[in-house]
Amino acid sequence: MEKIKILIVDDENLIREGLKLMLSTFDDIEVVATAENGYKALEVCKSQDIDIVLMDIRMKDCDGVMGTRLIKEQFTKIKVIILTTFNDKEYIKSALNYGAFGYMLKDSSHHVIYEGVKAAYMGNMVVHPEVADKMLSGEKEGLNTKELEKYNFSEKELKIIKLIAEGLTNKEISEKIYLSEGTIKNNITNILAKSNLRDRTQIAIFAFKNGIVT
Repeated sequence: MEKIKILIVDDENLIREGLKLMLSTFDDIEVVATAENGYKALEVCKSQDIDIVLMDIRMKDCDGVMGTRLIKEQFTKIKVIILTTFNDKEYIKSALNYGAFGYMLKDSSHHVIYEGVKAAYMGNMVVHPEVADKMLSGEKEGLNTKELEKYNFSEKELKIIKLIAEGLTNKEISEKIYLSEGTIKNNITNILAKSNLRDRTQIAIFAFKNGIVT
């Protein structure tokens, strides 16, 4: 069985060890290392084969935003998931801008974190629903209509962009808006072409930047 190799980054030893112990109970997970800040996480990535980084936001010396930036600049294939609290909205946006693959709550159940890790490993954006609600709450007034007009998105495409930002897979989106997965994939291809974006992560960041809500 191929194992997902994880690096846990947090400045609190209790949290690092707790996450390590919890994730080690899953047969397809291997916690390769832990680190106490972004600088040390980067050093681990240079010496170890890492698939997923679970990154705290608020850390001394090098926080999760800078840590994400440093890692993604050198290791584009590594997926960074931010472990956050409700008070880190601006930090989350900054981390997404630097390439974070999603964010989850620190107090999520071990099964939620495990499923998030697996989803990221498979290439899906990871967004905890409660955090997404907070990120998107009140954003409608800030909908950047003028900026969006130049992309000529259809209402369906805007809906799909919003659902991607909430972390839904193509299958989940298809079930939610009653279209086939093939149609969803075609729409995502159109969205990427219209917006000159590269992937689902960039679509999610685009959604947050432009206040896309339904």
